[in-house]
Amino acid sequence: MQIGELAARTEVPARLLRYYEDQGLLHPGRLANGYRDYEPDDVPRVLQIRGLIDAGVPTAIVREILPCLEDPATIRVRDPAPELLRALQGRRDQLDARIQCLVRNRDAITHYLAAIQAHPASR
Repeated sequence: MQIGELAARTEVPARLLRYYEDQGLLHPGRLANGYRDYEPDDVPRVLQIRGLIDAGVPTAIVREILPCLEDPATIRVRDPAPELLRALQGRRDQLDARIQCLVRNRDAITHYLAAIQAHPASR
């Protein structure tokens, strides 16, 4: 399939698919006319890449994780390198800190809104 079809099936823009290729995450074949040629197996791979990136995992770590995954539809890893585990644990800790900050910000906004609603300004 060509890049437009893969983009439509995965809802990932074509420019990101080209970026994933530049980062070594996708390896499409090429047709005689130079167009990229993707396999059906690239659909779940793109979805997995997108999911990891959406979770805040940088492409450099995604590149290391992908070869360890036995099946793109699951997250079973085999023999992860210690460096990869440390990088993922560090990323997870960063995400936890961001989540805590977001929760504090959300709670502050909630309290602020409650105070405004309880004491509306006189007009």
